[in-house]
Amino acid sequence: MYEEKLIEIEERKDFIVCKKSNKEQKIKCDKNSIAGAVSQRACVYCGARVVLNPITDAIHLVHGPIGCASYTFDIRGSLSSDSTEYRNSFSTDLREKDIIFGGEKKLSQAIDELVEKRNPKLIFVYSTCVVGVIGDDLKAICKQAEKKHNIRVIPVESSGFVGNKSMGYKAAGDAILSIIDEGEEVEVKKGINFLGDFNLAGEFWIIKSYLKELGIEINAQFSGDSSYENIKRAKSAKLNVVQCAGSMTSLAKKMKERYGIPFIKVSFFGLQDIKTSLESIAYSLGDFNIISKLEKFIEYKESKVKGGLEEYKKRLKGKKAAIYVGGGFKAISLIKQFRELGIEVVMVGTQTGRQEEYETIKNLCNEETVILDDANPAELQRFMEEKGADMLVGGVKERPLAYKMGIAFIDHNHARKHPLAGYEGAINFAKEIDNSVNSPIWNIIKEEDLGDFYE
Repeated sequence: MYEEKLIEIEERKDFIVCKKSNKEQKIKCDKNSIAGAVSQRACVYCGARVVLNPITDAIHLVHGPIGCASYTFDIRGSLSSDSTEYRNSFSTDLREKDIIFGGEKKLSQAIDELVEKRNPKLIFVYSTCVVGVIGDDLKAICKQAEKKHNIRVIPVESSGFVGNKSMGYKAAGDAILSIIDEGEEVEVKKGINFLGDFNLAGEFWIIKSYLKELGIEINAQFSGDSSYENIKRAKSAKLNVVQCAGSMTSLAKKMKERYGIPFIKVSFFGLQDIKTSLESIAYSLGDFNIISKLEKFIEYKESKVKGGLEEYKKRLKGKKAAIYVGGGFKAISLIKQFRELGIEVVMVGTQTGRQEEYETIKNLCNEETVILDDANPAELQRFMEEKGADMLVGGVKERPLAYKMGIAFIDHNHARKHPLAGYEGAINFAKEIDNSVNSPIWNIIKEEDLGDFYE
């Protein structure tokens, strides 16, 4: 079986670049999800649900089999300062009879029941693979429901098989844009919109505290700790700040075209990117009062954590890291963070990275680093073994692979309960690496040779 996987790797020449041996080779990005072992890309529905689910006062209704509804923020770390409606997941629970005769009537009844029992302001209705096959008219049902109940019922065209996770991001962005359109135009724009932070473990609250201390007003944020009314205010912002470039760049571009709001991309992971991001926001706003506070603020915040990071750096000297995450922008930040800790990155991969992001990754990495797109577990294992990785930073799907290989796993998934953004997050990240990679368990595993156990 393992030999078959290696043959697949040899046949897939478009997903990997090793700079030393393939300098001119380019990775093909944005390919559709493929069923089976050669792909780990998530589906369109997954991408849409990731972006929209943190809208705290919305009802999320999945039109499809009950299994798709299990993908909910009950297993994620997004926090709310107000409503917790988003923690519930609703489904039309399509069965064989519905697939044969159509599920439109069942969907209409489900919306009626939710309005009666939950009294929502907003309902998102997600299509799934089954709905795409049987052809239920999602838009027509949602339009009828809006007229009947006088609330927003927004169809999210997210049938899983029609593309990849990035297409789900765009579908979610279009849904958010339809809410923003409801807002009133203002003559004088002020403050910022913060796009693409899901408030995992309260990370948005950390960033918000920095901006408040600098005198930067947040007009609206989405989708973490946001609400229907909050999103409607988005037209009045002077600047859009995009944290998760993969999920929100498309929306930011449309907002620039439609409302004339410029945008910048930021990252609050790692000291270098935090500093660059705060400077970018301040200078983009052009506010002298904010700019005058910036240098002292950054100097003070860095002084609080640099001593601790230096201690971790001593303990992590000589370690090698592998990265496999969702988006390219996150991978870029992680490379910089590992470099700040003196850790060599020997492998970098993403599921939805863009070509320009891979170019940046190549420029940040050394000549020996393996760079790959949409790899499966066998491929990841091969390159981590070849490069002698001591740790893997990734999402929930990669955890079992790391433990099978007997190396440390660093959780950077949405399910985590500890913040990794901001200055506090930089310390948390270094601490987690140290606790994981320097755990005595790895020496025990090597001594016991548990290879047969994992087979």
